[in-house]
Amino acid sequence: MSRNIGVPGVTAPKMKECNDNFCPFHGTTRIRGKITQGVVVSKKSRNTVIIRRDYVQFVKKYQRYERRNSRLSCHLPECLRSEIEIGDLVRVGESRKISKTKAFIVLQKIVTGES
Repeated sequence: MSRNIGVPGVTAPKMKECNDNFCPFHGTTRIRGKITQGVVVSKKSRNTVIIRRDYVQFVKKYQRYERRNSRLSCHLPECLRSEIEIGDLVRVGESRKISKTKAFIVLQKIVTGES
């Protein structure tokens, strides 16, 4: 049974069972703090994806903007593992620290990378 995680526009995945304790839909971990999105650039680990967030930063000296990016390690719940691939745009939510580098959990896929 899945639960409402309290994030507007995010619905639980179709999968019935998920034994992942860190899954916000079927486990006990709560989503709080920032909700952001990024493109999946790595899926080498079994429970982790790396997302890339692109943004612009204003440089005062030159009165111009520069493009920057940051990479976030995010937990990939068991129930979303089959539908998330490299190149997909995903929505992630902040949670408590899951490991040394992971404090975000993938909530849903927004856009497929092939489109």
